Amino acid sequence: MATTSRVKEILGWYESDNPGTKANLARFLNQGKLAGTGKLVILPVDQGFEHGPARSFAANPAAYDPHYHFQLAIDAGLSGYAAPLGMIEAGADTFAGQIPLILKMNSANSLAVQKDQAITASVEDALRLGCSAIGFTIYPSSDYAFEQFEEISELTREAKAAGLAVVVWSYPRGPELDKAGETAIDICAYAAHIAALLGAHIIKVKPPTDHLSLPAAKKVYEEQKIDVSTLPARIRHVVQSSFDGKRIVIFSGGEATTKENLLVTIRGLAEGGAFGSIIGRNTFQRPREEALALLDEIITIFKG
Repeated sequence: MATTSRVKEILGWYESDNPGTKANLARFLNQGKLAGTGKLVILPVDQGFEHGPARSFAANPAAYDPHYHFQLAIDAGLSGYAAPLGMIEAGADTFAGQIPLILKMNSANSLAVQKDQAITASVEDALRLGCSAIGFTIYPSSDYAFEQFEEISELTREAKAAGLAVVVWSYPRGPELDKAGETAIDICAYAAHIAALLGAHIIKVKPPTDHLSLPAAKKVYEEQKIDVSTLPARIRHVVQSSFDGKRIVIFSGGEATTKENLLVTIRGLAEGGAFGSIIGRNTFQRPREEALALLDEIITIFKG
């Protein structure tokens, strides 16, 4: 398809990138039912690593098969598919060229207690498998955060030199944050800004609550009368915090929930100017036809 003015505008924000990286970023923006709109809906399937196979796939046993997820993302008309090394290797040949891929470069697991992730893939793997981007999770506030920043900085330089895009999952967690703090608006906005500063093309954060976690930040929010009263207002602030909206910010679908609750969140994201969503368990844990219908509703909302 011809590149739209909106896609050209977004690509223009990434002033230092080479044509290869911009072409790979354009692949996501020109893929599927949201092609050309500047919006993205991506399927991530790293939950097997994070939570274990039964917790991830037993609700819909067809999802134990890696091919299931490739096909779901393609048939739903999504913008991309993200997964760890083994999942992508299991379908890379069968589905080559059919949907842009994000190789998730690091992973945690629920058998460990530390707030850290292990690097489990390389930029060379991403190129070998035909991926358009690498993906990486950082935990701002973790005891391992600075090490993670150094890891993603090195991988980002390597990926951009090779013409790949970079997607950063920025999930604040650590000893200084309680559970409410992990999704507080000041913390989510800070996490998105950190990812932008680290050179991410696409930033993934969680939908923020109206909680303010840091006393120093709370004072500024109150003095400057920053509106955090509604989900759309909070989304606008997170996008603003990502270089005044000049970085693509997408939001997770959150914990497994009802269709009605999920769609309320999606409408809030869309109204607030989110660039889209990255939704895993809330889709692939449902029966295939139900998941396809739900994803179509989500795409329709982002289309406006």
